[in-house]
Amino acid sequence: MDYRRLGHSGFKVPALSFGTGTFGGEGPLFSAWGHTDVAEARRLIDICLDAGLNLFDSADVYSSGAAEAILGEAIKGRPRDSVLLSTKTTFRLGAGPNDAGSSRHRLLRAVDAQLKRLGTDYIDLLQLHGFDALTPVEEVLSTLDDLVRAGKLRYVGVSNFSGWHLMKSLAVADRHGWPRYVAHQAYYSLVGRDYEWELMPLAQDQGVGAVVWSPLGWGRLTGKIRRGQPLPAGSRLHGSAEYGPPVPDELLYRVVDALDAVAEETGKTVPQIAINWLLQRPTVATVVIGARNEEQLRQNLGAVGWSLTAEQVARLDAASDVTPAYPYWHQRGFEERNPKPV
Repeated sequence: MDYRRLGHSGFKVPALSFGTGTFGGEGPLFSAWGHTDVAEARRLIDICLDAGLNLFDSADVYSSGAAEAILGEAIKGRPRDSVLLSTKTTFRLGAGPNDAGSSRHRLLRAVDAQLKRLGTDYIDLLQLHGFDALTPVEEVLSTLDDLVRAGKLRYVGVSNFSGWHLMKSLAVADRHGWPRYVAHQAYYSLVGRDYEWELMPLAQDQGVGAVVWSPLGWGRLTGKIRRGQPLPAGSRLHGSAEYGPPVPDELLYRVVDALDAVAEETGKTVPQIAINWLLQRPTVATVVIGARNEEQLRQNLGAVGWSLTAEQVARLDAASDVTPAYPYWHQRGFEERNPKPV
């Protein structure tokens, strides 16, 4: 397993990390992902650790806290420094007026609750699950600074921020000497390359590592979806498509056709190729893989240890290219002043 620096920090993370969205399986969204219990979670974690994958990602809203609790039980008895724990908070978890957001009141309570569910006294990486426009950035960052100084957090990051959300936060952190966000957990896939338009150049300039979620495009790049065929049974898209990113059918089929061609050349699976493509992109620190069972996990772990050729990457780039939103389509015409991240 390749290890990479997380942004401009000294923290090294595996190229693949394991997402626990399938743990618990409670609620309309997460029940469509899986129903992994503690025993199965222990087995999946064993497989990950044997492969050198030791970063496990969760969130307090995953099955209303059940995913964190199952993860905590599954790692119980292991040396704490043998695993890296990342989790997220900000989204609503409760009916009260202070049960959502990133206020000082919410963050202090949320982190203590997460530590309890995970059965640990510190979190390696805490990421804000989304931007809270109602709480001053200074309040958020000063609270995170207190939590880092208290030893409850090692590193901090964000998820699903826009460019100005992230840049404003980094500027405020620099002004006050508070911890900088070193990670941005962002959606990025061959059928969703919006991350490249602004967030990737920002990440390269400011030293923020991408933690990629849904690398298979919300279950679209599993190798089971084909032009003119019905949605396969068991697909994540059944019952939860409205929660994920939209993808035009023609773009999806064009990308799948290119993936099929590369799969035939390499002997690798469509998911392995889609993940390997991500691992060659600038700023990507780790790709979060998920699995409902051991077979899926082992297949996804096969995305590392080899590399696509430059020609294969170029073909996948071409098949997945779309015209970006303004002003990014305009900037494409002036690469001498706005070069692509490398």
